[in-house]
Amino acid sequence: MNILLAEDDVRLGQLVSHMLKKKGGYRVDWVEQGDDSYDYALASHYDVLILDWMMSGKDGVTVCRELRSAGYCGPILMLTAKDALQDRVEGLDAGADDYLVKPFEMDELLARIRALGRRNFAPIQEESVSFRRFTLNRTSRNLYVDGNHVQLSPKEFQLLDLFLKNRGQVLTRDIILDRIWGYDADVSYKIVDATVKLLRKKLDAELIQSIRGVGYKLDG
Repeated sequence: MNILLAEDDVRLGQLVSHMLKKKGGYRVDWVEQGDDSYDYALASHYDVLILDWMMSGKDGVTVCRELRSAGYCGPILMLTAKDALQDRVEGLDAGADDYLVKPFEMDELLARIRALGRRNFAPIQEESVSFRRFTLNRTSRNLYVDGNHVQLSPKEFQLLDLFLKNRGQVLTRDIILDRIWGYDADVSYKIVDATVKLLRKKLDAELIQSIRGVGYKLDG
């Protein structure tokens, strides 16, 4: 399972992220800003979103409400120190599927995640995006060029999907690192450049433009 954790308490964020990976075996992206959690949720696939209520920038309830307004259908678990009935109602009304009050035990958080993962939140639908000679199927994670299947590695798929969602915009290497590997990953710019190079070989090379000293852009 892929999990997005949004928590601005650095100590708690580090602990929860570590325990989710160690005890749950999950892949975890951890962000500290509400605005980042909104962007990450829409840019990548996550099985569960864990949103802290009180975050700098947009708070968790605002992020939850805006995600639901944008059509996001995945499970959302809210973490908060607020335990009044009115607060619980507000969080659930904003679109949260579950609610866990701080402080909490990791075993309970893991149980809540497993329960959310078993629930059917949305029908499975084929989602494809076409661009020039290419069609990317986000459900099967397949790329077709002129109707012919082209094999992509998981990172190549994520990178191409990121470019397509930000067509015509310059993506810095830092943004690509954050979105594809996670900002706390031990990955250098050389890995970004190498992955772009591999992806270019499977597309028209000129589609992904190098912006000197900055990053890359998919020709819009």
